[in-house]
Order: sequence, then structure tokens, then C-alpha cells
Amino acid sequence: MADQLIVGRHPVLEALRAGRPLNHIFIQRQAGGDVLQEILRLARDRQVPVKLVPPEKLRRMTRATHQGCIAVASPIDYYELQQIISYILEQGQTPLFVLAERVTDIRNIGAIARSALCFGAQALILPGKDTAPINEQAVKASAGALERLMVARVSNLRSAVRELHLNGIRVIATAVKQGHAPRDIDWSQPLALLLGAEDQGLSEAELRLADAVVTIPMEAGFDSLNVSVAAGILLYEAFLQRRSTP
Repeated sequence: MADQLIVGRHPVLEALRAGRPLNHIFIQRQAGGDVLQEILRLARDRQVPVKLVPPEKLRRMTRATHQGCIAVASPIDYYELQQIISYILEQGQTPLFVLAERVTDIRNIGAIARSALCFGAQALILPGKDTAPINEQAVKASAGALERLMVARVSNLRSAVRELHLNGIRVIATAVKQGHAPRDIDWSQPLALLLGAEDQGLSEAELRLADAVVTIPMEAGFDSLNVSVAAGILLYEAFLQRRSTP
């Protein structure tokens, strides 16, 4: 499926001003001008990732006159994290969110969203940098779950955790060893499940941001689960506990 492109400085600027959801903005290196400065300012305000690229990259994306600027539209809407938290609390629900840090495979994002929706999570939180964009392939991999979940895009993991903590939401990080067993976590409380990159998981610094660490028991000699499979297992445990809680 081809990405929907918005080509040229003024079309990209108008898309930002209109609040149109965008996955990325690509700007040619060393390009300048007032319009590009305004694009950069609005992109920063709206948490839209910007990548500075060589002209060859833009030429590969389109044959149209791009003026050093191309945006990729998103098939879903993005929400501010606080907006999601406030809405869930107003609905009388206990927050259960999934925070995917540096998950770069579009299929994994889709599968995580699918498990999240099936097991009662209300939102998916994605850092704007180094995380797979929500495109049509991701929506397809999610079996449409990404169109029903609320999705937040945040500037970085630390700021997201800070905002979750300010709202009384604990963060449970995943690790391959030395964490609590899934059943030892109280999943009935307001929680965000923090998942790490496919190849390296979460760093020590990222783990320290969490309130607790959970580890899925596995057979000795093999300790590698796909991140989307791990998400499904842990979200199912949350689902069971929440269903049994009065």
C-alpha cells in the first residue's frame, strides 16, 4: 500500500495548520526559509517527527516539485496523552495503556494494537522518534484495531512516564530476566505496559523509569519472545485479573 504524500512547503504547512494527522515530515538538508521554519515549529508543537534528508531521498519519494519538503499522512488520528487519560477517567474506566518504545516493525505495532484491543487496553502510546509509523500496513496488521484504539504520540519516553505518574498511572516494564512474574503484578490498578525494541528490549535507563519490571517465565536455554507475543501474554494476564476484580 502506498503512503499518501503531501508534497511541497505550502501544502505541508496548511496540513499542519489544519491539524491533519501526519506520520513524518521529510525536509531537505540545508533547506531554509520562513515557511520551513514555521513547518518546523508546528511539527514540534504537534509531535510530528521531522527527518532531514538528502535531495535523493525526496526524489525517490515523488517526481513532483517538492520544494524540499514532503509529509506522509497518517490513516488515523493522534491524541495528546493527557487528553486520553482525562477521557478514560471521565468514562469511569481504569487506565490500561501500552507504551511501545522503539518498536520499529510495522507488523509488530499492528499485532500489539490487536492484542491491546482484545484484552481491554484503551490506548497505545508511541514516542515520535525511532518507532514505526502508523500507516496502512500497520492498520491492516492490527485487523482494524488501530482505528478503534486511541493512539498518542509523545516526544520521548521520559516525558510520557512523567505524565502517566502525575495522573496516578504506574508503569510496568518488560525484561527477559529478573522481573516479577506476571501473576505477581496487580494489573487491576491504573497501569501502562512498557515494551522495548525488538532486538534489544529496554535499556537499563529505561527500566529505571518504571515502577516495576515483569518477566515472562520460559524454558531454560531460550529467552526470546517476539515483542507482540509478549504483549499479548501480559495483556491477557491483565484481562484475567481485571475481569475477576469486583
